[in-house]
Amino acid sequence: LQLVESGGDWLQSAGSLRLSCAASGFTFSSYAMSWYRQAPGTERELVATIYSAGAYTYYADSVKGRFTISRDNAKNTVYLQMNALKPEDTAVYYCNAALTKGAYWGQGTQVTVSS
Repeated sequence: LQLVESGGDWLQSAGSLRLSCAASGFTFSSYAMSWYRQAPGTERELVATIYSAGAYTYYADSVKGRFTISRDNAKNTVYLQMNALKPEDTAVYYCNAALTKGAYWGQGTQVTVSS
């Protein structure tokens, strides 16, 4: 099983970025996928979740209205569109797959937002 994130970058406040997570090794369309983030000195926090068919999504209050999670089951890929970025969004962003046998993580991708 593999989760590979991409799309992290350095950018200025108010900018936009799209993260991607390519999944392999499991039946991607059957499972919920999430994005988490972890800033230095803080605990990893849930940012957004999308359920298998994509009909249900969840967002942390801190990103609601600015971030959009989506998935393409044909490409085994989950996305996180981030708009109106703020310096407090600076973190390593991780892709997560919640499988029956446990949770799996990607290696993370760094997003840095400067003021």
